[in-house]
Amino acid sequence: MSVENGEWIMRGLDWNDPFRIRSRRELVSWINEVGFLPLFGNEIKGFSVEEHVSPSFWWTGDTEQDPWEWREIIARSREAAYGKFFGGKAGFISLAWLPYFANCRRDGYDFDSLYDEGLANARSKRIMDVFADPEHDGAWKSDPIFSTELKKLAGFGKEGAKNFPGILTELQMWLYLVVVDFRRRQNKRGGEYGMPVSILLPPEAVWGYDAVTAAYGEAPEVSAERIAEQIRKHWPAAEEKAVRRMVGKR
Repeated sequence: MSVENGEWIMRGLDWNDPFRIRSRRELVSWINEVGFLPLFGNEIKGFSVEEHVSPSFWWTGDTEQDPWEWREIIARSREAAYGKFFGGKAGFISLAWLPYFANCRRDGYDFDSLYDEGLANARSKRIMDVFADPEHDGAWKSDPIFSTELKKLAGFGKEGAKNFPGILTELQMWLYLVVVDFRRRQNKRGGEYGMPVSILLPPEAVWGYDAVTAAYGEAPEVSAERIAEQIRKHWPAAEEKAVRRMVGKR
């Protein structure tokens, strides 16, 4: 996706191109094959959903053909992790590769340990505290929370803490939060209104602690190199600086 002469231009493949991704199921299969994938085009040519689908159906609301709709369905199905994982931009990580990203991006720290070591700020803790399960130490609640409601509960806003979008993106980059759904808000009569709002949870609350932290036994640098090598395998022309930026190790 780029801006040319003031217009947004979507990249993609011709409708009849045999390599075009034709359905959500095909997209999930490809995510599982390559391991992880940004939603939109970036500095690594071909490393995105955008470049492998038709550019004609974005934001049409067609659940059969619109990749923007697919991302909601995939997030809701929890077949892959979805969130702002790549340079603060949206993308997918397969469940097989999620532990390596968690280990790499977290540097081996659960959030409480990260905060105790002074490596996470108070604004991040405000957000993560909303998900903390008071009845089980170190556990997370699994009740989905609208991002708009999360902002209020965490004390952000005009009179509270600042930069809620930035902190939320940071927590997704560190794999402490993922997007698990998109829903429209409801008025007092139960009617839906507005645009769909993201629903977030800690990945441990979705797939379980053991599954998410399965790579904690190896050094974060080893997990980072695994991810880099997977990018090189599928996109050998990628420049090393771009590969490292996509790995995203702090």
